Amino acid sequence: MGGVPAELRADVERLWRYHCLGHPLRACDVVIGLGGHDLGVADHVADLHRAGYAPLAVFTGANAPTTVELFPRGEAVHFRERALERGMPDSAILLEPRATNTAENIEFTRALLDEAGVRVRSALLVSRPYQQRRAFATATKVWPEVEFVCSAQRVPLDDYVRAIGDVDRVITMLVGDTQRITAYAERGFAVPQDVPPEVDAAYRRLVDAGYTARLLAG
Repeated sequence: MGGVPAELRADVERLWRYHCLGHPLRACDVVIGLGGHDLGVADHVADLHRAGYAPLAVFTGANAPTTVELFPRGEAVHFRERALERGMPDSAILLEPRATNTAENIEFTRALLDEAGVRVRSALLVSRPYQQRRAFATATKVWPEVEFVCSAQRVPLDDYVRAIGDVDRVITMLVGDTQRITAYAERGFAVPQDVPPEVDAAYRRLVDAGYTARLLAG
C-alpha cells in the first residue's frame, strides 16, 4: 500500500491540518462516537472513558455504502463491541443504530439521551481525525444548547493512511469533507466555518487531480 503521492502531499497535509481541530480535552457529560469506517473512533472513546473524561458513551451509526461490508451489523454495533474488547463496561454504553448521516447521529443521540433521562450540557464528540470540523459544525447547528469538544486519535497523516490501508480513500474523503464544510452551511445543515484561501486552493487542486468520488452532486 502506497503513501500519499509526493506531488500531492502539501495539499493533502493542508486539508488534514484544517480538519483536525485539536480542541483541548476536558471532562464532559457524555462522549459520542460517530460511526464510519474507522474503528479507531471506538478505541478513542474507550480510552477517553477509561481516563475519566465522561461517565457515559453513545455509539451512533447504521451503515453507509462504504461500511456495509466492513460492519454488516451496523457501525454502532461493531464500535460497541470494539469498546467492550478494550475493557469498557457495557453499563457505560448506549447504542444508537439508525443514523445514516452526521445530522441524524446528533438528532437521534439527543433523543436517546432524553429518553434515558440524561441531562447533557457538554459532550465529547469523537470522529475520524479529518471529520472533526464538519462534525463540530453539524453538531453545533443541530444541538446548539450543548457545548461540543471535538476529539480524535492524534495520529500523523502517514500513520493514519497505513492504518486505513487505502490512500486514495483517505484523500477522497478529505476532499469530500472540505466541500461539505461550505455546502452544508449554505444549505442550513451546519454552522459556517472559515475556509482560508490556501485551504480552498489545495481542495481545488485535489479535485483537478481526480479525487472527486465523494463530492456532492450539483
